[in-house]
Amino acid sequence: MSWVAKPLAGLLIDITGVLYESGVGGGWAIPGSCAAIERLRAAGYGLKFCTNESRITRKHLVELLQTHGFNLTINEVFAPPPACVTYLKEKNLRPFLLVHPSALSEYSDVDCSNPNCVVVGDACEVFTYENMNKAFRVLIHGDQPVLISLGQGKYYKEDGELALDVGAFSVALEHATGVKPYVIGKPSSVYYKAALKELGVAPEMALMIGDDLVNDVGGAQSCGMRGVLVRSGKYRESDEHHETVHPDGIVDNLAHFTDILLKHQPRAHLV
Repeated sequence: MSWVAKPLAGLLIDITGVLYESGVGGGWAIPGSCAAIERLRAAGYGLKFCTNESRITRKHLVELLQTHGFNLTINEVFAPPPACVTYLKEKNLRPFLLVHPSALSEYSDVDCSNPNCVVVGDACEVFTYENMNKAFRVLIHGDQPVLISLGQGKYYKEDGELALDVGAFSVALEHATGVKPYVIGKPSSVYYKAALKELGVAPEMALMIGDDLVNDVGGAQSCGMRGVLVRSGKYRESDEHHETVHPDGIVDNLAHFTDILLKHQPRAHLV
């Protein structure tokens, strides 16, 4: 239990695979996760819900979670699309958007004419050969091509089955063009530092809990946080024997995590 040996003030919590399981029709809440969130709030822990979800807007994601009984607000959800829009405007970039149609409204005030960069999100069925080829041509013909990847996950779990995630497609474009993706989302240190800044908690006083060993746990650890892996979501037994990433703790689910944390630290160590 080394992860509870030192004080904690804030928690970064993954959404899909930790709060709920994704699926057709909206998925389902993981047993005990709703109550766990309320227990953590009552104990005074600062919470930020960190996700690489780029298929739907934060508003729709919060509404979905509310149907499962979660009491979350949009400001508590930290997701790649808003950060991506800020980056595009700062750099005067005009994107070819290879994203899911349900998420297009996030980019409504971005200039997409005559694209000089590519943004790759979890586009699902939009990942056609035609669209991948359009993205390829923007990059291969650009003078200073920019490839933005909204996360770097290899796969996620939906309806009990693993499915290819955005990282597989951004790496394919990198392989074809030689353009290395700029990652906005987990496991990027920029993403984690921005989330911690919003939460107002120093890395050594924070912990990330997620079902992705590399992007959740490894990404957090590289920024000086603790990382705990759950055995829900896309967890696989082989994650416990990874060559390079070793979680600070492994728990069955968020409810199990909360039981352990509140047993050892009944109240957050606020500064």
